[in-house]
Amino acid sequence: MELAHLIAFNLALLAAIASPGPSLLFLIKTTLTAGRRAGIAAAAGLALMAALWTLMALLGLDGIFTLFPWLYAVLKTLGAAYLIYIAVMTWRHASQPVTSGDAPATRRAFLSGFLVNLGNPKSVFFSAAVLVVIFPADLGAAEKAVIFANHLTVEMIVQPMLAIMLSTTAISRRYLAFKPVLDRITAAVLGALGLRLLLSR
Repeated sequence: MELAHLIAFNLALLAAIASPGPSLLFLIKTTLTAGRRAGIAAAAGLALMAALWTLMALLGLDGIFTLFPWLYAVLKTLGAAYLIYIAVMTWRHASQPVTSGDAPATRRAFLSGFLVNLGNPKSVFFSAAVLVVIFPADLGAAEKAVIFANHLTVEMIVQPMLAIMLSTTAISRRYLAFKPVLDRITAAVLGALGLRLLLSR
């Protein structure tokens, strides 16, 4: 494994983090609704689970999912149900003003972020595909540990940075001004992603 492999991997990670999906939408919603502290906690939960999916891909979990498709189906169904639950709650509370009581405890925000990424078992296939394309096939245990540590480091830097940027006064004000519309858009997208995950094979 060479430095060029890690650089290519990190570029792929940054593109994945920035792409619209359940994790980014959840981070935006949590940060703008509940504030910087909750956003950073949610970012840390998202980051940890994303890195763990890469670790599991390195350890061959994608092969286990292939051998035991029912396990993949269970995880996918639970993840889809969680995304749909978040979508429904977001839609129901879209017209309500934000109050200090909306801010979740740091631990709860972290756990919610962790569960959002846990609920997308397709991530292990994405990680496996990226790993196969970028890295040589004969990776040793130490190299796999470096890849996992690298992924966790990148996620733990970039995700909280996004939360901090989203929590600035200007962005927060704009969100609060358009909260009902933006929350319903977020709910619709999360719900659609959950249904797509539930119905996809």
